Amino acid sequence: MSNFQPFIVGLGGTTRIGSSSEMALRFALRAAERAGAQTAIVAGPALDLPMYSSEIFERSPAATELVSLLRRSHGVIVASPGYHGSISGLVKNALDYVEDMRADVNVYFDRKAVGCVACAYGWQASGSTLAALRSIVHALRGWPTPIGVAFNSSVQVFDADGNCLDASVGKQLEIMAQQVVDFARMREK
Repeated sequence: MSNFQPFIVGLGGTTRIGSSSEMALRFALRAAERAGAQTAIVAGPALDLPMYSSEIFERSPAATELVSLLRRSHGVIVASPGYHGSISGLVKNALDYVEDMRADVNVYFDRKAVGCVACAYGWQASGSTLAALRSIVHALRGWPTPIGVAFNSSVQVFDADGNCLDASVGKQLEIMAQQVVDFARMREK
């Protein structure tokens, strides 16, 4: 194992603390930590950002912090609930702030692996939300991990302590987090 400790940023969830997508994000970040990464999370109320506008140059402290974390990151994990067949406006708005990285040496998510997680109250929106996330990551020049995770939140997947009650979902989240960490390490060689 490399001594390099990648910095992985998790972004997602809803403004409701403890949502299924936030629980999945936290579970994946813990898996990344077990794989040797440092992590930070932007979830819950921290996602309640002003609507992104490229014409407005002043940023709220929360938006400035989000972009700062993403700039420092070696990898990203994004988790979104499926709202009406796609990602939530809250997560999309947060991802729109990546536009502030357009003039960086590594533009947007260039050279970063991005793990994508989608959940919805049913399978149809879970799959289409995951596909939308992967498409957005490509547009932001990121490298979606080979495994993306979609799950149906109509059944309880996490308990109140954040433990995954579905072994298959837990294993997929662990593999995806490991892929983000592994890619960050390979990139640093």
